[in-house]
Amino acid sequence: MAFTMHSHSGQFCPGHAKDQLEDIILHAIKVGYKTIGLTEHMPRTDLADLYPEELTPSPSESLAALLPRHTAYLAEATRLQTKYAPQIHVLIAFESEWIRASSYEPLVLALASHPAVDYFIGSLHHTRGIPIDFDGALFAAAVAACGGTEEGLFEAYFDEQFQMLRALRPRVVGHFDLVRLFSSSSADEVLSRKEGGWEGVWERVVRNLRFVKEYGGWLECNTSGLRKGLAEAYPKREIAEAWVRMGGRFTFSDDSHGIAQVGTNYWRGLDYLEGLGVRELWTLERTRLGEGGKWELAEKAVSMEEFRASLKLE
Repeated sequence: MAFTMHSHSGQFCPGHAKDQLEDIILHAIKVGYKTIGLTEHMPRTDLADLYPEELTPSPSESLAALLPRHTAYLAEATRLQTKYAPQIHVLIAFESEWIRASSYEPLVLALASHPAVDYFIGSLHHTRGIPIDFDGALFAAAVAACGGTEEGLFEAYFDEQFQMLRALRPRVVGHFDLVRLFSSSSADEVLSRKEGGWEGVWERVVRNLRFVKEYGGWLECNTSGLRKGLAEAYPKREIAEAWVRMGGRFTFSDDSHGIAQVGTNYWRGLDYLEGLGVRELWTLERTRLGEGGKWELAEKAVSMEEFRASLKLE
């Protein structure tokens, strides 16, 4: 049974993604998904957290719209979950932020307590409060804020990620090494060696992986890195190999931002994991309604063979 645990729609991430949420679910059914995790971005809390496309025509209006949009998303996701239950298992979730611990930790935990929410993805899109995956200019600003070197940025990124992991313990850790997206080829090469430079970065990587393994979290193999020009999905090979050696579990995601990206590079992602010796992927299954109106969830292993068999991608 094919699935994704990470997806977005233009309906609830306007300017960032495309297409209506219902149309995305219908397409997911068409390509053979049996489970889809809906993970629209959580609301942000400050004008400084807005992206450039959100600054016009009015930053204050853009910020004020975020929380009501999240409420509307949960209502629509719940409706679609019921409507399409005979055809696809819809999980309702969100993707978290960690721009400032003081404001985002309580907000993430509050949003996660909503009875409709099954899980959340623990992600970092900022380091030192600066977006690292938007464009090269902002990535360079983040480098400058971390002492002027990519090594400093990578160390800061994995330190902030560790802070997030300890505070939130997300079931799914999103694009573990997103900081690589706009990094130089030389930086990626040094990280791959794990020695002869950047030892501090690699120590942080291993520390974070071990912590996720200790509390039972999953890393997603996120194929969006491939469509954005990286040679490998997130996480890169050396990190994925370390995770496999620890006995860590992978889930699988296209991180789609519209119909055109549903299932993008899934065959390449599956080949990548199988080359690492991964034989099963993990997802969630809603079992029964518990106290407080929240569904109880069971972890479900899916073999690579079963996953591939249900895909209907061209």
